[in-house]
Amino acid sequence: MSGNSFGKRFRITCFGESHGRCVGVIIDGCPSGLQLSLKEVQKELDKRRPRQDKISTPREEEDKVEFLSGVFKEYTTGAPLCMLVWNKKADSEVYEKYRFKPRPGHADYPALIKYKKFNDYRGGGRFSGRITAAFVMAGAVAKKLLKILNIEILAHTVEIGGVKSEKNPTLEEIRKITYTNAVRCADEKTAALMKQEIMKAKNEGDSVGGIIECIILNVPVGVGEPVFDNLDADIAKMLFNIPAVKGVEFGAGFNSSRLRGSENNDPYIIKDGKVATTSNNAGGILGGLSNGMPIIFRTAFKPTPSISKKQRTIDIEKMTETTIEVKGMHDPCVVPRAVPIVEAVAATVLADHILRSSFINIGEKME
Repeated sequence: MSGNSFGKRFRITCFGESHGRCVGVIIDGCPSGLQLSLKEVQKELDKRRPRQDKISTPREEEDKVEFLSGVFKEYTTGAPLCMLVWNKKADSEVYEKYRFKPRPGHADYPALIKYKKFNDYRGGGRFSGRITAAFVMAGAVAKKLLKILNIEILAHTVEIGGVKSEKNPTLEEIRKITYTNAVRCADEKTAALMKQEIMKAKNEGDSVGGIIECIILNVPVGVGEPVFDNLDADIAKMLFNIPAVKGVEFGAGFNSSRLRGSENNDPYIIKDGKVATTSNNAGGILGGLSNGMPIIFRTAFKPTPSISKKQRTIDIEKMTETTIEVKGMHDPCVVPRAVPIVEAVAATVLADHILRSSFINIGEKME
C-alpha cells in the first residue's frame, strides 16, 4: 500500500525527493472555478524559504512554482491540479559516505531496510523536510477554498530551545509580527532571545527544537467525520507527516489531565446572539467535530538531527560500530521554516472536511 496520498474529497498526492529533479503535488477534487494564480501559491512558498539569516541553512532553493495541469486562465478547471518546484541547489556528494552509516535521528536505517537498500539516501530522499514544499503548494490552494467561508489560519512560534514568551499575543499581533522576524514569533522581545538560543546551539555544532501554535478562526460548527475521520485526528495525522514533528495537543492538551472536569469543561453562553463558550480547553473540537470556537493546537518539533558534533553510529556493510560527523547544509532549528507548513497542513485537512461536509457548494462559481 502506498502512503503518498491524503484526503478523500480534496485529495493530495505528493512526489519527489530531496535531491531528485523536483518536488510536487497533485490535487484531485479541487472544484472548478476557483480563481488561482501562480503568484498566490508563490507567496506561500516564499514563506517557507529560509531568510538571509545565520540561523538558516545555506541551501537556498528558488522554489519557483509551476502549474502543469488543472489551471486555465487563472481558474481551476476541475481536472487534477499538478504543481511542482525544481531542485537546483542540491549537493549530493557528501551523502555517499553516509549511505551505509545511518545518521542518528534520521530515517536512514529503517528506510534502508524497508526498501532493501534501493532508497534514495541523498539528503534523506523521501524523508527530507524538502518534501514539505509540496504540502505548502497544496495548502495555498486549500487556503483559497477556505477563504470563501472566511476561515483564517494563523500559526506562530511559541517556544524554541526552552525559550518561550511570557505573554499571549493578540490575534492582531500574530497577523502583523509573525513573519517580520527570522523565528516567526509574534513577540519581538522573545524572538530576539530565541534567535540567540539557536545561534548558541549552532556555534556548538548542535541544534534545538521548539513548539508552534496554530489558531483557526471561523470554522463552521459540525466539521468532521466521526469516528475514524475525526477532525482533530486527521489534523494530527497530517501534522505528523511533517518531518521532525513529535507531538500534537489541542486546547488544554496534556494539561487537561491535571484538571478536574469542572475546570476543564467549557460552559456554554450566548454571546452577540450566537452560541459560544466561556473557555476553550477543548481547542474548538468536541467528539471529533468543530464546535464553532477557534481551533487551537500546538505542535512540537524535535531538534534538527543533522549536527556537526561527533555521534555514534554503525557501518551496515561491515556490521561494526563507528562515529559520524554530519556535514552539509542544515538548519540548526527547523521551527521557523515550519510555521507556514503547519498552516498549510491545517488548511489541507480543513478543505477536505469542508468539502466532505458540503459547506461549500461546488456548483457555485468561486471568485
